[in-house]
Amino acid sequence: MTRVILLNKPYGVLSQFTDKGTEGSPRPTLSNYVNVPGVYPAGRLDRDSEGLMVLTDNGKLQARISSPKYKQPKTYLVQVEGTPTGDQMDALRSGVTLKDGPTRPARLREIEPPDLWPRNPPVRFRKSVPDRWIELTITEGRNRQVRRMTAHVGLPCLRLVRWSIGDWTLDGIDPGTWRDA
Repeated sequence: MTRVILLNKPYGVLSQFTDKGTEGSPRPTLSNYVNVPGVYPAGRLDRDSEGLMVLTDNGKLQARISSPKYKQPKTYLVQVEGTPTGDQMDALRSGVTLKDGPTRPARLREIEPPDLWPRNPPVRFRKSVPDRWIELTITEGRNRQVRRMTAHVGLPCLRLVRWSIGDWTLDGIDPGTWRDA
């Protein structure tokens, strides 16, 4: 029977079970939160991003979730610096061309600030620069793709929380905790 675990990865945690970095002290990894043998992450989430990670013991499922060829939708709640214009939103909806090529079109909408847990450390606040939240769904998963897409259109990312992958969501999962799907 396939095991599927949904983890709410906290900010600052590596999306792997060991730290092979060169820093003097080990950084927090998935092993600080999940002590289940034989499961592996299906895809990655940057150290400075938070939210849903799917872990499984099924290699085929792992590939289906993480490979762009299966076009698995991934939805992010993104706090951006600035106020999105219609042109910026349209550019993201159409797909933008990054250094590694064009992105697929994204689904997105501006949203009210979501009711999320506090981030540690907190997002920097600048009185003179507004920020807004958008919900953005992509069907790829390139390295730092959402951050690069929003920066490309002039909306630097301040906070990034992956809310869902396919039908799986973070609903009811606190940071640093997990549940079986």
